[in-house]
Amino acid sequence: MAQRALDQEAFSCSVCLDLLKDPVTIPCGHSYCRNCVQQHWDQEDEKQLYSCPECRLSFSPRPALGKNIILAAVVEQMKKTAPPAALYYAGPEDVSCDVCTGRKLRAVQSCLQCVASYCERHLQPHYEAAALKKHQLVAPSHRLQENTCSQHDKVIEMFCRSDQQLFCYLCSVDQHKGHDIVTSASERAQRQAELPARRALLLQSLQHKETDLKRLQQEAQDIRSSAQTAVQRSNDSFRDMALLLDKRRSEVEQQIRSQEDTQLSPVQELQDQLQQDVRGLKRSLSELDTLEFTQDHNQFIQRYASLSSHTQSTEPATIHTGDRGYFEEVTRAVSKLRDTLQLTLGPVQVLLPPAELSSREDFLYYSTEITLDPNTVYKYLSLSDENRRITNMREDQSYPDHPDRFSDLWQVLSRESLTGRCYWEVEWSGGCVYIAVSYREIQRKGYADECGFGDNDKSWALFCDKTSYSFWFNKVLSQVSGPVRSRIGVYLDHSAGVLAFYSVSESTMSLLHRVQTRFTRPLYTGFGFDHTGDTAHFLKLK
Repeated sequence: MAQRALDQEAFSCSVCLDLLKDPVTIPCGHSYCRNCVQQHWDQEDEKQLYSCPECRLSFSPRPALGKNIILAAVVEQMKKTAPPAALYYAGPEDVSCDVCTGRKLRAVQSCLQCVASYCERHLQPHYEAAALKKHQLVAPSHRLQENTCSQHDKVIEMFCRSDQQLFCYLCSVDQHKGHDIVTSASERAQRQAELPARRALLLQSLQHKETDLKRLQQEAQDIRSSAQTAVQRSNDSFRDMALLLDKRRSEVEQQIRSQEDTQLSPVQELQDQLQQDVRGLKRSLSELDTLEFTQDHNQFIQRYASLSSHTQSTEPATIHTGDRGYFEEVTRAVSKLRDTLQLTLGPVQVLLPPAELSSREDFLYYSTEITLDPNTVYKYLSLSDENRRITNMREDQSYPDHPDRFSDLWQVLSRESLTGRCYWEVEWSGGCVYIAVSYREIQRKGYADECGFGDNDKSWALFCDKTSYSFWFNKVLSQVSGPVRSRIGVYLDHSAGVLAFYSVSESTMSLLHRVQTRFTRPLYTGFGFDHTGDTAHFLKLK
């Protein structure tokens, strides 16, 4: 049975997937049913280039077809020896012959024009009758009704390129008049001609996706490997630190014990001497009590003389003791070391390289609420809008004295310190404004360079006026180009040392200036003014 199934497959047509009927062999050596290869080449007449359905080898002109007598004889012999039920009768999944009565035979071809399927015997007229030879035969199909127009009950064989719709020839009269109409065979031929190009595009896209997938897989592997290496190295470092701390603990303990022995030795010697004196005095007291009741006068005088040596000194001995806090110094030193370690070994932040931000939505993810510090504001600047807006006024605002207040420059700092990744936006109006970030240690008193934003190494400032921008750091001016707008975005990545200023509209962000440095302390943002009426305020972004 297995050999017979293999033989039938070997002598089947790769187009209709059935046993070869009127087998012919084309120049490349592959064999097909005569009707199958003819229909295939009929669709390629427009290109005048004819290909093998299996190996795609092309021929021009169209080859003449000759019957393969040997294959025909083999197929006929197989039909005679094959079990009838296996070869002819339709199973549950097979397409049955529409002409057979009673137990239907398995269809070997379906006709698109007849909209019917035929077994080998009932298909013969399509090979013999001249009118039927022009019909298009295909592999048996359960979906033939889809090729029939539901409105006119005619075969669908037309295609409207205007509406991208299949229909029968009657539909073209009233529904597609004036449209670009071709036969479905012609449209199929054109689209089939496009298949190699589309296949090439799909292959190229597949190659790109596979390359990207491999790159991501490698990146994931690198991340896991890097993380494992970092874990191992950190474990080794902590183990080394633990061993070092244990060694230092042992050394300190030994030093304490050594000092303990040194300081205890004279104390114990004095303690032993005093204990001997106490025992001697107690014996003298006992003898003195006994002597008191002695009746013999001579005996009393003799024994009294021996007691006199124990009672010559009645003053307490002076004992010099050291400081009660014998080891407080070493305790303080160890406590200081502990406090230093607690500060040094604070929470460890595992930071990956920052991803590039490309859209305003990316920046808004890091938006930060900022207010201005009333204790820093210069006396002619007025705060409003919950300390989010600052305006340069003509009148003194009568602020109380404070060491953090700028005494002579029209400047103000934020209340909040800025670390990590932060983004905020400023709306300004008037003649000009300095939008700055600064360390809190910037000086507040006087007109000196140490006080002005951008005039020292403690502050960075973007100067904005109605026509241009410029950037200042440590009294160095950098010209800045970009669209002049009233809204400025500021992005800070403290750990990466990135500070960037953007000109912002509702839909776009244009980079004005970017700083790459190393920030050593938390930063504060602030404003500086030159003209009365200048205003700046922090926008609410959330």
